[in-house]
Amino acid sequence: MSILSLLVIALSATAAPVKTGFADVDISPDIGMERPGGYGKAFHQKFHDPCKARAVVFDDGEKAVAMVSLDALIIMEQQVAEVRKRVAGKTDLLPEAILIGASHSHSSGPTGMILPGQVDHASELVQDLAYEQSSMADPVYLERMVTGITEAIVEAWESRTELALGFGSGEEADISFNRRWRMKNGLTFTHPRYGNPDMIKEAGPIDPEVGVIGAWDHEGKLIGCVVNFACHATASPPGISANWPWGLEKVIDGAFGEDTVVVFLNGNSGDVTQVDNSSPYRRVGGESDALRVGGSVGAEAVKVLVGINPLARSNEYTVDHKQAFLDIPRRKPSPERLAKCKEMVQEKPTEAKAINDWIWAKEIVILDALIAKEPIRKVEVQTIQIGPAVFITNPAEYFCEFGLQQKEASKFPFTWPVSLANGCVGYVPTTEALSKSGGGYETRLTSYSNLVPEAGDQIRDKGIDLANSMTPDKPTDGEPVPEFTAGWRYGDVPPELE
Repeated sequence: MSILSLLVIALSATAAPVKTGFADVDISPDIGMERPGGYGKAFHQKFHDPCKARAVVFDDGEKAVAMVSLDALIIMEQQVAEVRKRVAGKTDLLPEAILIGASHSHSSGPTGMILPGQVDHASELVQDLAYEQSSMADPVYLERMVTGITEAIVEAWESRTELALGFGSGEEADISFNRRWRMKNGLTFTHPRYGNPDMIKEAGPIDPEVGVIGAWDHEGKLIGCVVNFACHATASPPGISANWPWGLEKVIDGAFGEDTVVVFLNGNSGDVTQVDNSSPYRRVGGESDALRVGGSVGAEAVKVLVGINPLARSNEYTVDHKQAFLDIPRRKPSPERLAKCKEMVQEKPTEAKAINDWIWAKEIVILDALIAKEPIRKVEVQTIQIGPAVFITNPAEYFCEFGLQQKEASKFPFTWPVSLANGCVGYVPTTEALSKSGGGYETRLTSYSNLVPEAGDQIRDKGIDLANSMTPDKPTDGEPVPEFTAGWRYGDVPPELE
């Protein structure tokens, strides 16, 4: 059973009325397109449910922001810039006021991990490793996605009206697990698997908070909502799918109507998934798992939404946004390792263990080519304020611990991290995970994940600084009860025994 921790807030009538708009657009890939999420090629063979771009716009008359939930593994900076450019030409939204968060669905369209033309400067061998042997974005799909996101934001902008907003948070602590475990050998492994006798304890936390913003029309109908929760989208129903956010939307739409727009923004889930490595029981994956995770988070979101006092809803909130960029170097492979990897990738083996080693050698060789072109990554951090809530972004598969630290340091009543937002720099672990007692999948050096160990702390601190440079709206608990005059006359009598 989840525990509801609900704080409902309303504001004094000092801020301008906020206008809010929602919209969603289908951006599903085609059968036969690449299925992203790994370090090799895989292809979609079935269709399960649509992938969408879901947008919400908040406009207080002085500033306006847009937040987009994208059913995608990742979105790269080039596509974010293109969306912002197109939207700015069709609305009054500033480019820096647009947040695009990828849900990290492993059953979505081909948006990475290599972009077309990314290693055209490199040798023919590197180009073959990147374009033919690795998971690669499809230019046709990238245009479909960019067009869909733009359409969703513009439609949300054009549909904005005075909706009553309510804020709350609940807790779902039973369906997400830290997948990193401390082992008896002193290291940390990712997914050591059920029954492994060398497992000691989980190496990191989860974040059970389900953050929710609801938006109701004057008749009390829920038009849309924003939901924040941290869990890898790897439940993966069979075929093209939004992944477990499909189950989230299914439950919320079942409660409030199929036209309700659900903007899901994934929290810091770099080391958190739906897989319980300590469980002695097998679970059925696929659709069942997606509904278990999404349905559980959705049920908690519904619980929060119906628990928000209608008298505490308001449209008088402050809307604000901040943005900053960090220049963060990449980690570099040693000359000895690079030379060995270049030798290994000359021919692709067929034996399983050798193929595994070849994959990681391939990644080092591609990384070397990326470093030659871009040794330092420009990392965007953004904050979006809606009244008493602040969303703090990072463009990474960011470890959960960082988000908890941001929540602790923030002065906002509601602080909700958003990962894989406005770009992608791969996994960003803690410095401890990259220390001698660390290790695991997330700390591998690859073309996808390669920032220096201190990157996580820098991103965390910049997000905190931006959030705390903003002024949260003061919460209240709604309208006070009338001054006491008398109790209920039916109930103010002693026991009647005769």
